[in-house]
Amino acid sequence: MRKLGCRAVGGTGAGCAVFFAVLVLVMTGVTGAGESRQKPDVLFIAIDDMNDWISLLDPESPIRTPNLERLAGRGMLFTRGYCISPACNPSRVATLTGLRPSTSGVYANNSDWRRALPERRTIMQQFQGAGYSVRGAGKIFHHKGKGFHDEASFDDFQMMAPQNMPPRKLNQAPEYGSRNTDWGVWPPNERETIDFRTADYCIKALQDPVKDKPLFLACGIFKPHSPFFAPKEYFEGLDEVGLPVRRSDDWGDLPGGAQSLMRRTKWFWGGMANLDRRLPGSYERFVQAYAACCVFADAQLGRVLDALDASSRRDRTIVVLWSDHGFHLGEKDHIEKFALWEKSNRVPFIVVAPGVTGEGVRCDLPVDLSVIYPTLLELGGLSPEKCDGVSVVPLLRDPNHEWKRPALMTYGRGNHAVRSKRWRYIRYADGSEELYDHTVDPNEWENVAGRPDYEVIKAAHRPFLPVKEAQLVPGLRR
Repeated sequence: MRKLGCRAVGGTGAGCAVFFAVLVLVMTGVTGAGESRQKPDVLFIAIDDMNDWISLLDPESPIRTPNLERLAGRGMLFTRGYCISPACNPSRVATLTGLRPSTSGVYANNSDWRRALPERRTIMQQFQGAGYSVRGAGKIFHHKGKGFHDEASFDDFQMMAPQNMPPRKLNQAPEYGSRNTDWGVWPPNERETIDFRTADYCIKALQDPVKDKPLFLACGIFKPHSPFFAPKEYFEGLDEVGLPVRRSDDWGDLPGGAQSLMRRTKWFWGGMANLDRRLPGSYERFVQAYAACCVFADAQLGRVLDALDASSRRDRTIVVLWSDHGFHLGEKDHIEKFALWEKSNRVPFIVVAPGVTGEGVRCDLPVDLSVIYPTLLELGGLSPEKCDGVSVVPLLRDPNHEWKRPALMTYGRGNHAVRSKRWRYIRYADGSEELYDHTVDPNEWENVAGRPDYEVIKAAHRPFLPVKEAQLVPGLRR
C-alpha cells in the first residue's frame, strides 16, 4: 500500500497544507460542514425474571410479547441466550462489570459487590469516561437494601419506586409464602406501578437528552419479578394459559449436589402443591399472573420504543435487551430461579446495532451475557478492557461466524453449568454431575451423567469450567 503524504497527493507547499488540514479533520472526526461526527447512543434494557416461555422465544406460547418481537425485528435475537448466574445480584454484577462470580467472588444476592470490585468500572462508567450522559431508572443493580446501587455509574438516576402493595394478600392463603410471593390483579391503575414510572423517566430522557452529548440510557423493568401483580387488562386472553409440563419422579435421578443446592427453595414448590390441593386452581392462577406480568413488562418496553422511534436518535441508537435470569413455574418441581437447569438460565437477549446487525436476524448459538460488556465497548468505539467474556460483534455481523465458546452459568461457589448446542452439563461443588441431551430431552427429565458411555461428552465440557474460583465475598447488611 502506498504511504499517504505530500507525494501521494501529488504536490508540495500549498498542496501539503491542504493535505494535512484534511488529515486533521479526519482524525478529529469533523465533517466538511464543521460538525462533530456523532457517537452512537445506547439504550440498555434489563428485564427481571423473564424466562423463555414467551412468544419471542416460543411462538406457540400464549404469552404474547409483540414489542420484544418488534425489537428483535430490528437487529439480532440470540435464541440461545443465557444468564451468567440465576440470581439477581451475581447476574447483574457480572453483566455490568464483565467479570464472572468465579472471578469477583460475588456469588450471592447479598454479596457486597463494591467491596469485591472497588476499582472495576461498570459499563456505564466506561461510557461516562467516553463523554456520554449516562442516565437510568428502575432495577439495574440489585435493589434489595442500601449498598447495591452504584451512584457513581450514573449522572442521573431515578431509583426503583417501592412496590405498590394491596391492603391484604390477594391469593387468599395468609399462611402461604409472603406478601412478596403474592399474585393477582393489582393495582387498579397501571400508572401506580414501578415499571410505568420507570418507563416515564426513560421516555422523558429520550425526549430531552443532554445537549451536545451522546446518551447512554439504562431502563430497568422490574416485572415479571414477584409479587406477580399486573393491572386487570394484562390478564385478558390468559384465562386458560395452562401449566408447564412435569414429570412426577423428576428428582429421582438428581445427584447429591443438586439435592443440597435446591433444599433452600424446595418449600416454594411444596407449598404451592399443598395450596392447590386446598384451593383448587391456585397454581394455575399463579402461573397466569406470571404470564400477565410478562405481558405488562412487554407493554412498558413498547412505550419506551415508541419514544425512541419518535426521536431523531432512533437510527443511531444501539439497543441491548436482556433478562438477568429465567424462572421456573413448576418445571422440574421447582418454583423460583436459583437453579442451574435450562428454565432458570435461558433468557431473552437482543442486540440492535445500526450498521452492524441486519434486521430480523437470529443467532442460534449458545451465548451467555458475559459478552455484553466487551461487545458494547467495541460497538461504542471505546478502548477494550480485560473481561471474562468476549465481544460478539463477529456474530452480529454474521450469525454463522465460528464460535467455540459455550455458555457458562454459575450458582454459588463451585456450582456451574456449561450449555453447548446439544448438551447441558452441570457440575456441583461436591463433584456430582448432571447431563442432559437437549435433542431428545428438552425438559431435562433424564440425567445421563452416570452412564459410562457419556463420559466423553462430560470430558469435552469440563475444560470450560473455571480453573480458579474466588472466595465468597461477605454480604451487605440489609
